[in-house]
Formats: sequence, structure tokens, C-alpha cells
Amino acid sequence: MTKQSFARPSPAFVGASWGAMIVGILAYLIGLWNAQMQLNEKGYYLTILLYGCFAAVSLQKTVRDRAEGLPVTGMYVGLCWTSLMAAVVLLTVGLWNATLMLSEKGFYAMSFVLTLFAIIAVQKNVRDLAAAGDVPDAQQA
Repeated sequence: MTKQSFARPSPAFVGASWGAMIVGILAYLIGLWNAQMQLNEKGYYLTILLYGCFAAVSLQKTVRDRAEGLPVTGMYVGLCWTSLMAAVVLLTVGLWNATLMLSEKGFYAMSFVLTLFAIIAVQKNVRDLAAAGDVPDAQQA
């Protein structure tokens, strides 16, 4: 595989990505904090958010590693995809069976999707900036 070059992201895109991620996470967490549900339900939804974020970042890193010609096993790629899909399915099942208003279910679903999309964009920006030499600890990106 040949090594691809990735364009340096614009400051506006970097800022928009971080802003969307922060808004998505804060909206989801504030919704959980104010929700009239049992603590174990809140823990379930919090865990799904954390699991989804980790799975999305891991998948983005794996796809990017492969694009750059770095070795990644097929098993790990499959695990990343499975984890991301599991997080989405677990949230869907949880919301489907929840005794929440439809607008609340939509709120959690949309803030979850926004967070996953934004966290992928933030990870991409971190990698692009590291490749451009703008991140001091580029080895760890």
C-alpha cells in the first residue's frame, strides 16, 4: 500500500468539530442529569455513550492506519465495526423499550449520533494535524 497524504484541516473545521462534540456530549449528559429515570437506567445510557465514543474513535484510527499502510489485523477491524454497531443497537433497544416521551427518545438518539460523528471528526483532525507536524506528541495520535 502506498502512503496517502492528508490535507491539513482548516481552523474553522477543527473548531466546528470540537464544538459539535462538546455540544453533543453536554446535551446528552444534561439530558441524563435532568431525566426522571432510575439511576441504573442513567448508568446504562452513560455507558452506551462512553462505549460508542470509544468504538467510534477506535474505528476511525483503524481505518486511518490502514489508509496509511500501517498493519491492522482483520480481527481488530471487525471488532471495531462490531463494537460501534453494538453501541448503536444497544441505544436503539434501550430507547425503544424506555418509558420516555417520543421527543425525549429523539433527543437522546440525535445527541448520541451528533457525538459519534463529531468525535470521529475530532480524531481525524488530530491525526491530520499530527501528520502536518502541529501536534507536539504526534507519536501518540
